[in-house]
Amino acid sequence: MKKQRTTVFRCSACGHEEPKWLGRCPECGEWNTLTETAVSGLARMGGSAGLKGKAGLPQSLPLASVDPQEGSRISSGIQELDRVLGGGIMKRSAVLVGGEPGIGKSTLLLQAAAAVDTRGRVLYIAAEESAGQVRMRADRLGLFDGPGAGTAAPGGAASAIEICCSARLEDIQAVIEALKPVIIIVDSVQTLHTDEAGLVPGTVNQMKFCAWELISWVKDHDAALFLVAHVTKDGIISGPKTLEHMVDAVLYFEQNEGDSRFLRAAKNRFGSVDEIGIFTMGERGLAGVEDPGRLFLTHREGDLPPGVAIAAVLEGTRTLLVEIQALTVEAKGAVSRVFSDRIDNARVSRVAATLEKHLNLRLADHDLYVNVAGGVRIAEVGVELALAAAIYSARTGLSLPSGAVMAGELSLAGEVRPIRRLPGRIRAAGSLSFTHFVGPREEEPALGHAAGRAPGIPPGRGDPHDLPKLSTVGSIKEAVKVLFT
Repeated sequence: MKKQRTTVFRCSACGHEEPKWLGRCPECGEWNTLTETAVSGLARMGGSAGLKGKAGLPQSLPLASVDPQEGSRISSGIQELDRVLGGGIMKRSAVLVGGEPGIGKSTLLLQAAAAVDTRGRVLYIAAEESAGQVRMRADRLGLFDGPGAGTAAPGGAASAIEICCSARLEDIQAVIEALKPVIIIVDSVQTLHTDEAGLVPGTVNQMKFCAWELISWVKDHDAALFLVAHVTKDGIISGPKTLEHMVDAVLYFEQNEGDSRFLRAAKNRFGSVDEIGIFTMGERGLAGVEDPGRLFLTHREGDLPPGVAIAAVLEGTRTLLVEIQALTVEAKGAVSRVFSDRIDNARVSRVAATLEKHLNLRLADHDLYVNVAGGVRIAEVGVELALAAAIYSARTGLSLPSGAVMAGELSLAGEVRPIRRLPGRIRAAGSLSFTHFVGPREEEPALGHAAGRAPGIPPGRGDPHDLPKLSTVGSIKEAVKVLFT
């Protein structure tokens, strides 16, 4: 077994550690400040020493005295990735990116490595590919086409990427210590191994030990770590769940039936988990979709077919207009079933039960199929009114008006409850030329649709002619009357 170091050279000015003596500290730039110091037990186990004083011992300090710049972010150069991360790459953070094989995880991170807004170096650790294979992908993406290619901001370019083709932790640590990169990308974490964690690569201990060593390094330096992870057949990241607890953010890459990709945060210590990044895959890699618009809508001439409704839902700070599709057929067995992979089955069953109770719509002897066009998963409560309308339309055979959009929460009592950011949903519907919006009745009379203006939109904001007609309803019975008569 490898012999552990018992001494290090620690800077008395900033606490930075080096394995050998240097005349100048690479962290703070002071001369003749590195002194030989015994390694503490925590450091020998690979843990971080935390906040260090001049003596090299951990110490506390008032929160008010911490420099806010320590929590600053770095732009990845890809707006959709920054959106999901909460505004950019947080320094001293670790991000785990998972997804199915071939979905574009490596492509996304290689593009981010070439576009990141930093003057430091970016280290791409290819534990599964050769340097030539990575270069071929970079050429396919056009990262080296002309001067400054791949640059999204001053200081970020593909020429700043360093590559290390090794899965051995000791080799990676040596490269990191020599290069001192600002961004580290490991592809993939399941392939890392070290003799200190056992002789068999790919075990749970190997993954946890190697990941923690790299996470500890970026926590002690102004760097950020991206770990690419494989997923199981159930779509969850393979390996120990502890790996997700160790990192600061967990991102999942999803794919629909077409070329669209969706990046979601399952965990984010520095931002919201409600944001979604939307990409399209093309010949030159992934391109962010800043304005989804009609991405999830089907272009049709004439009326909508029965069972189709348009919903205005929220995904983080954006409003998406999506097409909800429903189909009811007679049950093939004694018990009816619900088939829905884009909207939670429990939500579909609850909405169907509310329709059956308050509208006397018989659904107990029918199987119910629900889909969302474009393959996006919807978890926002505002989809329930459109879901109810789609189910009612499918069961009765009545079509909804082609220019109608709706949003609202449906209670078990059959009420249509208020939802967040209704004015933004109305504006989104108007921008896509929809003519009628059906939503919940707001609690404050001041939010009425006075003078052709959407609720909550003050005078002088937006063109009233671009806004759809607003119909507010208080119950599912009122909504059906407005939509189907």
